[in-house]
Amino acid sequence: MQKTQALELEAVRLDFPILKRKVHGKRLVYLDNAATTQKPKQVIDAISDFYTRYNSNVHRSVHTLGEEATAAYEGARTKVSKFIGCSASEVIFTRGTTESINLVRFAWGEPFVKRGDTIVATLMEHHSNLVPWQLLARKKGARLRLVGVNSDGTLDLGEFEKLMGASPKLFAVTHCSNVLGTINDVAKLCEKARRAGATTLVDAAQSVPHMPVDVSRIGCDFLAFSGHKMAGPTGIGVLYGRKGVLDAMDPFMAGGEMIKDVWEDRATWNDVPYKFEAGTVNIADTIGLGAAVDYLTSLGMSNVRSHEAKVTKYALERLSEIPGMKVYGPARADARGGVVSFNLADVHPHDMATILDEEGVAIRSGSHCAHPLVRSLGVPATSRASFYVYNSYDDVDALLSAIQKVRRLFKL
Repeated sequence: MQKTQALELEAVRLDFPILKRKVHGKRLVYLDNAATTQKPKQVIDAISDFYTRYNSNVHRSVHTLGEEATAAYEGARTKVSKFIGCSASEVIFTRGTTESINLVRFAWGEPFVKRGDTIVATLMEHHSNLVPWQLLARKKGARLRLVGVNSDGTLDLGEFEKLMGASPKLFAVTHCSNVLGTINDVAKLCEKARRAGATTLVDAAQSVPHMPVDVSRIGCDFLAFSGHKMAGPTGIGVLYGRKGVLDAMDPFMAGGEMIKDVWEDRATWNDVPYKFEAGTVNIADTIGLGAAVDYLTSLGMSNVRSHEAKVTKYALERLSEIPGMKVYGPARADARGGVVSFNLADVHPHDMATILDEEGVAIRSGSHCAHPLVRSLGVPATSRASFYVYNSYDDVDALLSAIQKVRRLFKL
């Protein structure tokens, strides 16, 4: 096939200092982007600039540094809101997708889920969008039901329709599977769930970094994602919440800044989103997330998606040529994100990842925080290559070359 790229790939790669590194004397080929992405110098510089020039707490001091820090922090909120198509007041900063979902579990789930209610999720959920609902269901006496997965890696929509008939209180679903790469039609699913009376939550950890996402088009009540998976820092994430729902919720944590006023025996809450951002927030990494949003916006999310789809298509084609190779998830690249999970004959994924690392190729091996899904595939684990804006066809070729070494070592 013709190896053309949608982005100015070499220019993009120059923005990521870590890609100059060698591993075991080989060029670093980083294919573990579903776990975390590398950071461009623009993000690194933004964080350094905060600590170097205007480090201060936000929303408190009226001195110059305090005003500059607050402006940058709130500027990041505005950038995120435009990036996902919502009001700035609907953007809550958290530590990541996991905390965002747990915020919903405690601040929404505790008061609104009752004994006998039904919670619906799917078999392809990351543990972060499954275990919180297991715990909530157990505590509240609710029922948790999971939509199954077809052999082609898609959701069982017949089972989904049946579960919607139970009038669930909550429907929680991943936008893009971190194991199968499956892109779910969350707008259609949320519409049907809403008609069934459910509040809806979308785990967008694997979609917001890789494709255009607009919460107004999806129509969900909550949407969660992490900064570190979108070229931003670790320890920062976002919960989008529809304002009417957020207004009806109690705070997640109590402390400074989440209050409007406090008396000896009672308190009143700040407006959203500040009601959910207690204490000193993660200012530097929020500013870094804003820089990551600027960076991805400059590339164009449609270009990011197009580029990853091309690289993924090439990887699927090349992997299919290898005898004994099993690839999981949808066959078409346009039906999946830049995630390719695979197994080679009876080679354990940990052995695969270790040998590939010796060739400078970084992939993930294991169950990818999705034990029920991987168990349903009939295997203990998989190997996973995942792509981002700086990956190329040459990276796929390096992966394939390293896999050939595995075949030679195992005499396959």
